[in-house]
Amino acid sequence: MVEALDLFLKIGLDKRTAENTVANNKVTSNLLAVINEAAVTDGCERSTGNLLYTVATKFPANALVHRPTLLTYIVSSKIKTPAQVEAAFAFLSVTGSENIDISKFEEACGVGVEVSEEDIEHAVNEVFEEKESAIKEQRYRTNVGELIAHVRKKQPWADPKTVKQVVDRKLLALLGPKTAADDEKPVKKKKEKPVKVEDKSVTEEPVPSEEELNPYLIFPAPEENYKVHTEVFFSDRPVLRACNSKAILEKHLKATGGKVLTRFPPEPNGYLHIGHAKAMFVDFGLAKERGGGCYLRYDDTNPEAEKKEYIDHIEEIVSWMGWKPFKITYTSDYFQELYDLAVELIRRGHAYVDHQTGDEIKEYREKRMNSPWRDRPIAESLKLFNDMKNGMIEEGKATLRMKQDMQSDNFNMFDLIAYRIKFTPHPHAGDKWCIYPSYDYAHCIVDSLENITHSLCTLEFETRRASYYWLLDALGLYQPYVWEYSRLNITNTVMSKRKLNRLVTENYVDGWDDPRLMTLAGLRRRGVTSTAINAFVRGIGITRSDGSMIRLERLEYHVREELNKTASRAMVVLHPLKVVITNLEPSSVIDLDAKKWPDAPVDDASSYYKVPFSNVIYIEQTDFRMKDSKDYYGLAPGKAVLLRYAFPIKCTEVVLSDDKKTVVEIHAEYDPDKKTKPKGVLHWVAEPSPGVDPLKVEVRLFDKLFCSENPGELDNWLDDLNPESKVVIPSAYAVPSLRHAEVDDSFQFERLGYFVADKDSTPEKLIFNRTVTLRDSYGKTGK
Repeated sequence: MVEALDLFLKIGLDKRTAENTVANNKVTSNLLAVINEAAVTDGCERSTGNLLYTVATKFPANALVHRPTLLTYIVSSKIKTPAQVEAAFAFLSVTGSENIDISKFEEACGVGVEVSEEDIEHAVNEVFEEKESAIKEQRYRTNVGELIAHVRKKQPWADPKTVKQVVDRKLLALLGPKTAADDEKPVKKKKEKPVKVEDKSVTEEPVPSEEELNPYLIFPAPEENYKVHTEVFFSDRPVLRACNSKAILEKHLKATGGKVLTRFPPEPNGYLHIGHAKAMFVDFGLAKERGGGCYLRYDDTNPEAEKKEYIDHIEEIVSWMGWKPFKITYTSDYFQELYDLAVELIRRGHAYVDHQTGDEIKEYREKRMNSPWRDRPIAESLKLFNDMKNGMIEEGKATLRMKQDMQSDNFNMFDLIAYRIKFTPHPHAGDKWCIYPSYDYAHCIVDSLENITHSLCTLEFETRRASYYWLLDALGLYQPYVWEYSRLNITNTVMSKRKLNRLVTENYVDGWDDPRLMTLAGLRRRGVTSTAINAFVRGIGITRSDGSMIRLERLEYHVREELNKTASRAMVVLHPLKVVITNLEPSSVIDLDAKKWPDAPVDDASSYYKVPFSNVIYIEQTDFRMKDSKDYYGLAPGKAVLLRYAFPIKCTEVVLSDDKKTVVEIHAEYDPDKKTKPKGVLHWVAEPSPGVDPLKVEVRLFDKLFCSENPGELDNWLDDLNPESKVVIPSAYAVPSLRHAEVDDSFQFERLGYFVADKDSTPEKLIFNRTVTLRDSYGKTGK
């Protein structure tokens, strides 16, 4: 890597960019290849080096065969500006691997076009004439970038530095030197509150971008899968430019009818989490958007790990998330085809039977050393592989390994294992097999056998792309289009199966569907809807930016948006404080109407529920203070508040316990005519009849499972568990209408948050889980 750093500095990259590049294996590999193709290993001008870096990071993958041509133009200074390079990218991405028309290429990239400073000044003058009034009004707050963009439209091949200098001179000439007022921060105007009118006017929403409307636009059509979009570099042979031949692609298109086919391939060894929701959105969503189909394929190559419980859960959760599989398959459905192809791989000299132990394989891979059995005769490997299949070799005494490239810069090309021996019956395939294929061997072949058009996975599999295409090329099979996207990482939780399994099996949480977990079963039990999860995933987008943590508040924002529209309102008091209404007869009970929805129509009885108002009510303990203050809107001695949907009450007396500090009971008078207009509004629950307690319910308040934003990075991550992540309130009081709540019914408990009826509920006692609070810090800063 030191040699690479020196070479990057030689071509003019600044030290920071060079060091960051070396830290990224993929960019380093690309840039080294570009430097060698451009023949500038002895260095070059900084401007040229910067363009080479752009080529290494942005060149269209489907046109790699034409990269040397572009580099020739750059090194010879026929293409010398970023705008020309971007134009070349656009031209070549359309051309793909087809023959290039040099004259059209040069025309598209402005080769030979010289733009003088006079030409630039003329274009700048035209732009300033068009924008003069706006520039004079905004003065030095004018967006210079927009002005330059308008100039670039008129003169796309102009030198950007010269354009900036001319624009700056023109601004100075038009406006004169900056004044003190130009340096002052603009005063933000307060938004005026709109006047409420009876007829609600329709407000214009911001127009979403094309990518927001359709995030799947980035994926090519199946018929375009003849283009090169991946290069596999070897230490001892030419570069493999992965693409389908015309004959193979035509055969594939005939089999599929040209439809998009994707696959969602979970391993049935645990419960799905919210990261899988993103995978479903990508895989099922692309197929649905293109009118194709998505396989639900169980990646069941490890017979020891899978359980029917997990298989049933996955199928049920996929349906709950709103997706319908085109077909449900298992990797084990293809065990015979996979075995036959492994035999063919040996015959072609691309695989061998190895007798190294696991530790020896690891050591040899670290030292980039070939196995002693790597070059054994093909016939010998064929016989031994057959012996492996027939159970004649002990478990751990032999594996089948792919003969890839032990000197590659990609460790996932270090002769990966294709088959291992396991004398374990398979839950789906039975006891027919005692050898099982690895993920690296089976995954790409089954993708090909199922005619998958787009094989989409998360970025940690990016280094496996070389092995994927190497194997399909070695066997002469159809090659799907492979693309990786960033995995979904959310703050204050863990999502690795190993860590989730430990939390469950060691009873740190109450099962795979504990509402504190980011498993989809846990989120559903917490009251999060599948539509909210899909909206959250869609809002994040299908990007390749890796390593970013998405704040939990962003998911909560979408949950609130959903539940605000769908959850009916009710009143529950978590920590009751008794209030006796002294001017209401003890035997008197008044039935009042309470709204299920904020905008409930007056003439729609179904939008209301009945709440009893009697002379004994209960409010939250936190809604009463002995000392009042200006910024406090609760109840205090001598102060009045409005009871939601009911009457104003005024505190007339406070009953204290023997310690003369603890408030036991409050006496108050209500205003039946509602003449007083207090500012504070409280939720409450009343005795439904004299001497009868309100409906008692259990409420479980769930919060973030971990205190730190990224607990997975901590050595002692279990020590970071939030002790307040689950607080149980066994005896809250609720309005009578909640007695009829059924499991999974969602409600907004007014002033408290959104809650859902839990599956632990019984006819004798209802249990509600808090889904999310009413607070929305994320929505204030944007989506």
